[in-house]
Amino acid sequence: MKHRTLASAIKPGHCALWPTLLLLCCANAPAADSAPLRAGMIGLDTSHVPAFAKIFNGLKATGDLAAIKVVAGYPGGTDIPASRDRVKGFTEQLRGMGIEIVETIPQLLEKVDVVLIESVDGRIHLQEAIPVIKAGKPLFIDKPIAGSLADAIAIFELAKKHGVPCFSSSSLRFGGVQELLKNEKLGSIAGAITWGSCTYQEGTPDMFFYGIHGIEPLYVLMGTGCESVTRIQTKDTDVVSGVWKDGRVGTYRGIRRNNAASGAVAFGSKAIVPAGRGGGYEELCIEIGRFFKSGKPPVLPQETIEIFAFMEAADESKRQGGAPVSLASVMAKAKTEAAAKLAR
Repeated sequence: MKHRTLASAIKPGHCALWPTLLLLCCANAPAADSAPLRAGMIGLDTSHVPAFAKIFNGLKATGDLAAIKVVAGYPGGTDIPASRDRVKGFTEQLRGMGIEIVETIPQLLEKVDVVLIESVDGRIHLQEAIPVIKAGKPLFIDKPIAGSLADAIAIFELAKKHGVPCFSSSSLRFGGVQELLKNEKLGSIAGAITWGSCTYQEGTPDMFFYGIHGIEPLYVLMGTGCESVTRIQTKDTDVVSGVWKDGRVGTYRGIRRNNAASGAVAFGSKAIVPAGRGGGYEELCIEIGRFFKSGKPPVLPQETIEIFAFMEAADESKRQGGAPVSLASVMAKAKTEAAAKLAR
């Protein structure tokens, strides 16, 4: 017996049924935007790579986590041990998840709609970002956005020129510190202290590699507007204090060992309140999925640039023996360098 479609079952003259038929067809048709965006990863040398892929590609991914599916990866890598010694293992993990591994960034760009730059070495992020931006692919860049303040400015300038949505963030921005802002017992924030691991990566400013995990939450609490930074260094700790334009002081305490506990305390007009649990990978991945779906970054470029100016000023303060360094001075130098990079 042949199967009949709903349309063939309607007899001639029953025209009144056609509106009902159309409604049924539309109701059962898949949504035009239900398919996830195809995502590619550049730089398969960090634990974030398999962790993020498992979150986005998991069978339980729903909502904003289901907005993308990782379909391709380009291994990349550099000569630093954190990259050189791990890229092969993480690449094989992705391959084992059924994700295609390609040999070049142009090959990856042919297969994807959106891109995540995950390379652990921030010094190559600008050169990796250039072809992605010129191809018009929305872009998330894992921490650090770049290996210098000048490179960070250049990335955002290029993205703006080509109209490409782009953002970068530490996972610790999302989670407990965000909830602290909603605490009515706190009142207005008069100051804050954050702390956590602050191991270094040779070739980039000291705070860029791991210090950003504590400095980004400091900015969540304090907002933008820092004018000067002072850094004091002891045997195993960096203390970086910023003075904001309204006189408030925000301080980051970097502990130079792996797996040191991280945390934050806000000094409010009504109370002193500690932050709850720090953000995890899932919270960040939700924001990434939402960003790729909407094209709206959860962190504005000017805030990320100021965070990196804060960290680069901390390095300059170290060079000057702990003297205060203005963010305006490091920004002026970096803008000149960024313009030269983009003119090449």
